[in-house]
Amino acid sequence: MAETLDCRGLKCPQPILKAQIKANSLPAGSSLEVLADCSTFPDDITKWCEKTGKVLVSIVDNGDHRVATIQL
Repeated sequence: MAETLDCRGLKCPQPILKAQIKANSLPAGSSLEVLADCSTFPDDITKWCEKTGKVLVSIVDNGDHRVATIQL
């Protein structure tokens, strides 16, 4: 089961900073779902995953927000 981090209403760079903090508290192999409505979030989370070696499983557009699933 994935942990969920709701970052809706936060603007860049807050969703990425909060994802980093949450990821550091979870064991390797865990999944993290990040919900965000910041317009730059898809690019930001993609770059963060590449930089940190995390696996970006998916980014789903739910209309008013996006959900990124990350394998830690």
